[in-house]
Amino acid sequence: MIALVIIAATAIVVLVALSRAIRIVPQARAYVIERLGSYHRTLYGGFNTLVPGVERVRSKVDLREQVVSFAPQPVITEDNLVVHIDTVLYFQVTDPRAATYEIANYLLAIEQLTVTTLRNVIGGMDLERTLTSREEINGQLRGVLDEATGKWGIRVNRVELKAIDPPKSIIDAMEKQLRAERDKRAAVLTAEGVRQSQILTAEGAKQSAILTAEGQARAQVLLADGQAKAIDTVFTAIHQGRPDPELLAYQYLQVLPKIAEGSGSQVWMIPSELTKALEGFASAFVSSTTTPAGVAHEPTGPPLARVTATGRP
Repeated sequence: MIALVIIAATAIVVLVALSRAIRIVPQARAYVIERLGSYHRTLYGGFNTLVPGVERVRSKVDLREQVVSFAPQPVITEDNLVVHIDTVLYFQVTDPRAATYEIANYLLAIEQLTVTTLRNVIGGMDLERTLTSREEINGQLRGVLDEATGKWGIRVNRVELKAIDPPKSIIDAMEKQLRAERDKRAAVLTAEGVRQSQILTAEGAKQSAILTAEGQARAQVLLADGQAKAIDTVFTAIHQGRPDPELLAYQYLQVLPKIAEGSGSQVWMIPSELTKALEGFASAFVSSTTTPAGVAHEPTGPPLARVTATGRP
């Protein structure tokens, strides 16, 4: 019975010793191992063994890139204005031993170093430059922090200014300035638009007047050409037809009622030649309707001198 108890106790001690001797380190982690209180080695991802009672794990270090956001810090600019700046820091542990033994709390040390460096950098800039020079500020912060944290086994990859908050009075003044600038740009754009519209309207009116004038000139030319051709056709027909006086008198009698339609046409002077033609036309007409064939009929009465608007002599 006593032997069984001893065997069981021995087995328990062996199991405990084995459990303390075996260490499985996760990926992207590092274990700092001390032997008898002094640094001995660093274990990385995978299966590892320790000497129970002699070696122990001093610290477990995360080797991945870490992101730390610091609370807003009041910073005084060169023109004595207080601004609150939020910073975001990206860093990575490159030497687990230095991060364990060279600094007691590297996160607190990085935060304080960031605040101090930020105040030094912003203190040499005015507010306007601070608001417009984020890349420059980020570069200076990264350079100082990377140099200072190198001996701690830490590499600073990036430093970003998350927010820069000026005083409320400065924000109100900046908003008024921006509003005035926007109103000025809007007025300039409106004036430019009106100017372009007037130019385009004037150009359109000019082109319209030119086209109208060209159209009228073309129409007058075509009308004159048409009238000339009509007159030429009439005169050609007259010369080719050789009209006698009776035909001219008949045409005049057809046009006479149209002349009488005018309000200002009261008296028309008729040439004596046309009167003779009318007398001949009348005599020919009477002779053809009232006398036998072959008998000439001489017209009687005074010669036609003028005709009134009513068509009476």
